[in-house]
Amino acid sequence: MSGETNLLGDYVRARRELVTPEQAGIPVTGVRRVPGLRREEVAMLAGISADYYMRLEQGRDRNPSVQVLESLARVLRLDDDATAYLLRLGTDRPRRRTRRPRREAIPPGIAKLVATLPLPAYVEGRYFDVLAANALATALSPRLVAGGNRLRDVFLDPAEQALYPDWEDAGGGMVAGFRESVGTDTDDPRVIELVGELSLASPRFSRLWARHDVVACEGAPKRIDHPQVGALRLNRERLGVGGAEGQTLVVYHPDPGTDSAEKLALLASMTALDAAR
Repeated sequence: MSGETNLLGDYVRARRELVTPEQAGIPVTGVRRVPGLRREEVAMLAGISADYYMRLEQGRDRNPSVQVLESLARVLRLDDDATAYLLRLGTDRPRRRTRRPRREAIPPGIAKLVATLPLPAYVEGRYFDVLAANALATALSPRLVAGGNRLRDVFLDPAEQALYPDWEDAGGGMVAGFRESVGTDTDDPRVIELVGELSLASPRFSRLWARHDVVACEGAPKRIDHPQVGALRLNRERLGVGGAEGQTLVVYHPDPGTDSAEKLALLASMTALDAAR
């Protein structure tokens, strides 16, 4: 992956190309040969020399001050999550390359909780692997089973895409959340493998990954077009699993008294009936 050795430079360059001169308050005259802002424009707006900014972008200077990074974040119009990510890139010190274990172990108590919850629930690891899922989650999406991967499902499986009317927007948020989850560990073999596979198989994933968007994964309402019970509007909650770094308990629940609540109850009854047969 191109970002392995110059994470900071790759990030600021990608974000620079997404900021228009108009957004930055720069008058446009003539034809511009580069998308977004020029290097010297970013430097000027951030209050640093063009030569110093070029060294940062090219990876020749990897120790910028927090003040410089915050100035760049302002010019590049980064939100809080993206600014925090930029600060991590700029302040992380070189570390010995480590090999993380492929397998993430889910705490036994969480596995029991997921199995007994009366709502669709599953546990997701730091690489967006599904580590555990209950029967109602699998009824909501057959891809929600232990061993699946949410990125692969959303970008490579047409049946999964068909469940979500907003799947294109959801895909962008998922890629940004994945980058936030893995942080600066883009030399992690699992990340290299997954990003490489998806970049080759999905042009959309490749474009979204190249944007370097970063956002914290949080709860949000989701629309689902279920083939058995129809349109659902569910709240998705994401809860960190204590004692298991990077793992998240994901639970879907409807607003009480709504049509979606009735449909989810129907799906639960159908699932229980199938299990009893």
